[in-house]
Amino acid sequence: MTQPLWRPSAEHIASTRMDAFRQFVNQRHALQLPDYPALHAWSIEQRRDFWQAIADFFEVHWQQPASYVLHEGAEMPIADWFVDGTLNFAEHLLRRRDNATALVAVSENGARKTLSYAELAAHVAGLQRYLQAQGVGVGDRVAAIMPNTWQTVVGMLATASLGATWSSCSPDFGSHGIVDRFGQIEPKVLIACAGYHYAGKVIDIRSKLQDVLNQLPSVHCVVLVPYAIPEASAAEISPLCTRWQDDFTPGGKPHFTPVPFAQPLYILYSSGTTGVPKCIVHGVGGTLLQHLKELGLHSDVKADDTLFYYSTCGWMMWNWLVSGLALGSTLVLYDGSPFHPTPERLIDLIDAEQISHFGVSAKYLAALEKAGVVPNASHQLSKLRAVFSTGSPLAHEGFDYVYQSFKSDLCLASISGGTDIVSCFALGNPVLPVWRGQLQCAGLGMAVEVWNDDGKPVRGEKGELVCTRHFPSMPVGFWNDDEGTKFHAAYFERFPGVWAHGDYAEITPEGGLIIHGRSDAVLNPGGVRIGTAEIYRQVEKVEAVLESLAIGQEWQGDVRVVLFVRLRDGLVLDDALQDTLRQQIRTNTTPRHVPAKIVQVTDIPRTLSGKIVELAVRNVVHNLPVKNTDALANPEALAQFRNRAELAD
Repeated sequence: MTQPLWRPSAEHIASTRMDAFRQFVNQRHALQLPDYPALHAWSIEQRRDFWQAIADFFEVHWQQPASYVLHEGAEMPIADWFVDGTLNFAEHLLRRRDNATALVAVSENGARKTLSYAELAAHVAGLQRYLQAQGVGVGDRVAAIMPNTWQTVVGMLATASLGATWSSCSPDFGSHGIVDRFGQIEPKVLIACAGYHYAGKVIDIRSKLQDVLNQLPSVHCVVLVPYAIPEASAAEISPLCTRWQDDFTPGGKPHFTPVPFAQPLYILYSSGTTGVPKCIVHGVGGTLLQHLKELGLHSDVKADDTLFYYSTCGWMMWNWLVSGLALGSTLVLYDGSPFHPTPERLIDLIDAEQISHFGVSAKYLAALEKAGVVPNASHQLSKLRAVFSTGSPLAHEGFDYVYQSFKSDLCLASISGGTDIVSCFALGNPVLPVWRGQLQCAGLGMAVEVWNDDGKPVRGEKGELVCTRHFPSMPVGFWNDDEGTKFHAAYFERFPGVWAHGDYAEITPEGGLIIHGRSDAVLNPGGVRIGTAEIYRQVEKVEAVLESLAIGQEWQGDVRVVLFVRLRDGLVLDDALQDTLRQQIRTNTTPRHVPAKIVQVTDIPRTLSGKIVELAVRNVVHNLPVKNTDALANPEALAQFRNRAELAD
C-alpha cells in the first residue's frame, strides 16, 4: 500500500512526550536531531547519554547517584549500568499522593473497587509493615497466586518497597505449574486468592492452595485474599495463614529501601513447554527505565490518561501495565473472561472507565472480528486514542479491523518483546505513521536488526531478530544459574555476543518491522523457510475458520506443511473447504506455503498466557514427549494430534 492507515498531524506530534524528549536531547547536547529515525540512531550510538537522558527526563530519584552510567565488556552480555547508584522501584510508582484515581479494579461479576493514589500508598504502607514483621527484606522473595486486581498491585508495591523480589502466577495455573515455578525461587511469603471469576463461574482454588503449600517448605507465612469467596477462612488453608488485613491495616506512609540498579525486582518465567520453566530475573533500574521510556514516550501515557491491558498476573504485560502508575495515570484492572457475558465486555469498559489506551492480544482482536463486533457502531470510544496488540503477530486484516471498527484517528501499536526482557524490542510511536501489518519502529535505545543465516544484517528479507548492543532491561540472569550457562545458551549461542530473540522477522522499507512467527516454529519445506504467521494470516481470513496451527512434519527425507484448523461450531472440513483454504494460501503467498495436509481439530493447545504451542504439537505428531504439559492451559487438547490417520500417508 502507498498510504499509511494513520498519520499523526503536526499538532498531534507537537503535543507528544516523544517530541518533547527529542527537543530535550537536542537542547542538552546541542544537537539538531530532526525526527524519530535520527533520535533512534543517536540513542544507539550514544547509549550512556541516552539512558541518562531518560532518567533525567522522567526525574528518576536516585537515593545515591550513580558514579558512571555504563561499563561495557568486550561483548554482550557483560555490562554494568548506573554503577553505584541506588533507587527504589515502588517509590517511583507511588510518587503521586493525591486523591486522583490510581486503580479501578473490575471483576467479571460487575464488582468495582477504586483506590486513589493516596489510598494506594496507605494500603502499601500497611502491608509493608506486616511483611517487615515477617522478616521480609532485601533479596527475599514474595510470591503471589492472584487475579488481576487491586490487592495484587498493593502486594507487589509493598514487596518492592522493601527491596524484596516479586513473582506471580495466575490462579488458573495447575498445582504442578505453580510449584515448578515457585519451588525454584523459594519464597518466604505467599499471597493468594481463595478463588477467581471466569465465564460466569466462581473457581475455588482453596484445595489447590493446600496442595501447593505442602510442596513449598520455604513459605512461612500465607496471606489469603478472600477474593470471589468472601467466607473463605485462613484456618482452612494452613496454620501459617492470615486473611488479608486481619493482621495489618492501611495507614501511614510507606518507606523505600534503596537498592542497587541490578537488584532483582521481578522473577518471570519462560512458558515451560520444553521443560521446567526458566526463572528470568529482572532488575529494579532496568525495568523502571525501560517502562518509563515505553509507556511515557512510545505509548504517550500521561497523568490524565486511563490505561488498560487485558492480562493475567502470569503474563509480563501485567508488569508492564502496573508501571503506568509511575506516570500518574489511572489503571483499569480486569479479572474474568473477555467474552462474558457478551463479546463486547471489554469494549463496554472503554466507555464505562473512559479508557484512553486499550491493550489486548492479537488473538482477541481476531476473535472480536469473527464475532461480528463493531465497537464504533455501539459505543462512544470518546477518550480512546491508542490500541495496543501483542501476544502473537497482528495480521494485516487486524489492522484494517481496528481502523474500520474502532476509530480512524488512533495509534494502533502492535508491539513485540516479551518475558525475556519484560519490555519490547519493537512497538508503537505517536509521532510515526501506522503502516498496515507493521510494528511502527524499534524502541529507543534498542539496536534491533534482522540477520540472515550468515549473521549479516538484511532489510526487506526475513531472518532472525537480534539486538546488537546492551540495553538495561536485559535480565540480570536466570535464578540458580550462577555461571550463566543457561542464560548464555538461551540468547547468545546462535550469534556470539549478540542477543538472538527467537523471532523470525523482517525490517520494512518504511522502517517498521513484521514478525513472521517464532524462529523455532519456522517451517522448512524443501529448504525454504516459512513463518507460521504467514499461513495463519491467510487461513483465518476464511469465515469458517476460528483459528489454526501449522507445523512441519518430517516426511520422506523432507518436511511437509501440516495445517490444523478449528472451525465454527457445526462445520466439517470437507473437500470443498480444503480446496478453499489451499487456494487462499496459494493465491496470497507461494506454492511452498500450501499445506500437504489439512486436519480438523476441536481445540488448539495454548500456554497459560494464551499462546499457541506449535512445538508441543510437532512433538506429539512425531511421537516425541512433551516435557511439561503443566505449562499448558488445555493439555487435554494434545490428544487430538496424536496418531492421526491423516498424517500416516
